Amino acid sequence: MRTQVAIIGGGPSGLLLSQLLNRAGIATVVLERQSRDYVLSRIRAGVLEEGLAGLLREAGAGARMDRDGIVHHGCYLASNGKKFRVDFRAASGKSVMVYGQTELTKDLYAAQDAIGATVLHGAEDVALHDLTTDAPCVTWKDQNGQHRLECDFIAGCDGFHGVSRQAIPTQIRQNFEKVYPFGWLGVLSRTPPVSDELIYAAHDRGFALASMRNLMLSRSYIQVPLTDRVEDWSDDAFWQEFRARMPEDVATKLVTGPSVEKSIAPLRSFVSEPMRWGQLFLCGDAAHIVPPTGAKGLNLAASDVHYLFEGLSDHYLRRDDRGLERYSERALQRIWKAMRFSWWMTMLLHRFPEHDRYDRRMQNAELTLLQSSDAAQRVMAENYTGLPY
Repeated sequence: MRTQVAIIGGGPSGLLLSQLLNRAGIATVVLERQSRDYVLSRIRAGVLEEGLAGLLREAGAGARMDRDGIVHHGCYLASNGKKFRVDFRAASGKSVMVYGQTELTKDLYAAQDAIGATVLHGAEDVALHDLTTDAPCVTWKDQNGQHRLECDFIAGCDGFHGVSRQAIPTQIRQNFEKVYPFGWLGVLSRTPPVSDELIYAAHDRGFALASMRNLMLSRSYIQVPLTDRVEDWSDDAFWQEFRARMPEDVATKLVTGPSVEKSIAPLRSFVSEPMRWGQLFLCGDAAHIVPPTGAKGLNLAASDVHYLFEGLSDHYLRRDDRGLERYSERALQRIWKAMRFSWWMTMLLHRFPEHDRYDRRMQNAELTLLQSSDAAQRVMAENYTGLPY
């Protein structure tokens, strides 16, 4: 079996890259370990930068997003009951789109089906071979036996626990990591959002976020210790704590309901360099993880896809390899800027075990500056809505 680009991982980044390449006449094969139903069951982020929304339209997969997505021109920040709004449109001239990752993935699957792209599920024991030669290949097994795929390039879009990053020799690979001493307990509920825009709330009891997937599906979070388990939190206990951390005018109109999904996600910042080894290119969570505070995870994966698609297109269509040669450098420049922003948002809004009264006063001073300074709001808005590719 042969193709031009082998893509490891059938999540949003792998499917988006495959869709863009196929529409440019570049053949791909996507290998995914899980079933399609499993991939579509994962609950993930839902705030899209303008760059990602534009890529979906370019890929021919943006029609439902444009119809059903909710454009947000700002967000709210709160500190111990006092809230203010950052107007993205006024500060940066841009906005974000609220559209769930599950829906986005459905759209990409439908687009891949429509053009007859090859997406193979149930691929176990994937291994990458001969990465520093002109003839790399991928092997795997499924219920039908062992398989081998020859290709020109391999895109590793298989996430933090995938095989792609591990294929880069340890003496070449550098990892940078910060693990935060708390997690987010998230509840998905079939209830109307409590606000028309997201609310990021800093409170002495801990951080909370009021988010949404659509007009009748809310996503709500509270900061919890890493020692907590989902089983420790009943729906009633969650809503009581969430309400306590929200401003009073928000808490009084909160509509609660049974959880559709409940989970605890630990927070970490992680970057692996370089993002290229021979004919292997890393994309998305295979190379980096950000805390969800800045809504950057899926959006960073999209910017990786943009740079890699640009480089592969130049290679095949214009015989120009400069984009591939600079892929890791260009992607990492944007990644580290997003890392800084996500770290800043996380440090600003959460309560850390080691924080004393001075640290909390400094957080309050930073929030006060953000509320009163047009320049500070411009920096936040430019980063939140997405830096240019």
